Amino acid sequence: MMRTIIALLLLIAPPALSQAMRIAASKALVLTHVTVIDATGAPAQPDMTVVISGDRITALGKTGKLAPANDARVIDAKGKFLIPGLWDMHVHTSYRNFLTLFVANGVTGIRDMGGTPGEFELFSRWRAEFKRDALPAPRIVAAGIVVDGPAGKGRSDSLHVANESEARQAVISLRKRGADFIKVYTLLSREAYFATADESKKQRLPFAGHVPAEVSAAEASDAGQKSMEHLFGVLSACAKNEAELLGEVRAEIASSITPVFIRAELHAQARALDAWDEPKTAALLALFARNGTWQVPTLVGFRNLSDAADDPFVSDSRLKFIASEKREAWKKQRAYLQQHLTTAYWDRSKRLFQKQLELMGAMQRAGVGLLAGTDTAGFYVFPGFSLHEELELLVKAGLTPMETLQAATRNPARYLGMSETLGTVEKGKIADLVLLEANPLEAIGNTRKIAAVILGGRLIARQELDQLLAEVETAASRN
Repeated sequence: MMRTIIALLLLIAPPALSQAMRIAASKALVLTHVTVIDATGAPAQPDMTVVISGDRITALGKTGKLAPANDARVIDAKGKFLIPGLWDMHVHTSYRNFLTLFVANGVTGIRDMGGTPGEFELFSRWRAEFKRDALPAPRIVAAGIVVDGPAGKGRSDSLHVANESEARQAVISLRKRGADFIKVYTLLSREAYFATADESKKQRLPFAGHVPAEVSAAEASDAGQKSMEHLFGVLSACAKNEAELLGEVRAEIASSITPVFIRAELHAQARALDAWDEPKTAALLALFARNGTWQVPTLVGFRNLSDAADDPFVSDSRLKFIASEKREAWKKQRAYLQQHLTTAYWDRSKRLFQKQLELMGAMQRAGVGLLAGTDTAGFYVFPGFSLHEELELLVKAGLTPMETLQAATRNPARYLGMSETLGTVEKGKIADLVLLEANPLEAIGNTRKIAAVILGGRLIARQELDQLLAEVETAASRN
């Protein structure tokens, strides 16, 4: 929606950042008396000193046992808590200011799940600018362009493939353009999906995304799909009448010339509640765990679809950070779903959301890998801010605060093959860190209480974070 407008807006120069943000990590940064929560699963370590030289953690130890260099920048972090930088593992980065909002909320890495064909060039330009000018931005892992079914349905900005040959060529072309992984989408045919899976393996690229309507969740897992997004196809797979539900999704999509797959999928999920099969669910989760199939539930988006009322959204104070055209797009999306989702869906919506939460707890207990992701900027999903909501929902689903923190730190590093450099607070790791005012293991909502963000060894203190937010607010008010 409004892709042309967004593409033009991306070319507009961002607001100037203050000189205070152009911090060169020229000397060691030392945090003393800090409580380290390293996200390995170990207990919190109080009264620690953490030494950062360049972009790396070079030493950790009890305060008093490490002697900082004479020219080091020493910060007394008594009463504060240090965690790894957070990752949002499902975003769509349409605006440069989204990146600023991520950093201001402690999100130091994102997995972009695909957008306009120009995003490869866009990300390359942004990365060069961030490196040259030392501007704050999260690390970006990107799919670039979605691989979907034939043109005429679904996303207009996708790589449309109708058969095996076109699917293989799409994967090859995306690799040449620099894609970090392949994003598969709902309208792929069986032939095109399995060709995409096979060619992705040949090109040594992970593939992830939606479970297409023509494929079951179990088949997608066996085919090697690395992660499934939004639980699409998963709830139907837990029902006794899975084949019937998938058939209804396919029929609804086929009968429309508009991209109705979200509506069709939500209706199928709601109907799955009436035929839920616990043994079948257990077998599916065991398959996911055995195959290493990760899940990115994007619970915050589903929560926004669990109530037909507008009030929680139209008065949200975070709207001041969102440009007017995006706010209007959200209103239209909300109105469309309110109109086109059936009464039967809304009658079940709260019960459905509770089942989605219960399923996340069951997945954690079954050893299924979980990743925190928000689907930014789906309607009323706010860049950076909404990741903290996602973490609270994971705790509500039954995960412990540590398990939840790992879903946004250690787990993304494992998923991305970056465990040697990111994901935990350990010697030798890249210093992407968040300094908190309160303990997230006592209440996961404390991840919001950010005293500072450390990005590649560069300290961005609370004052600078507030300045970044003010600049984004000013830019949003002009658009």
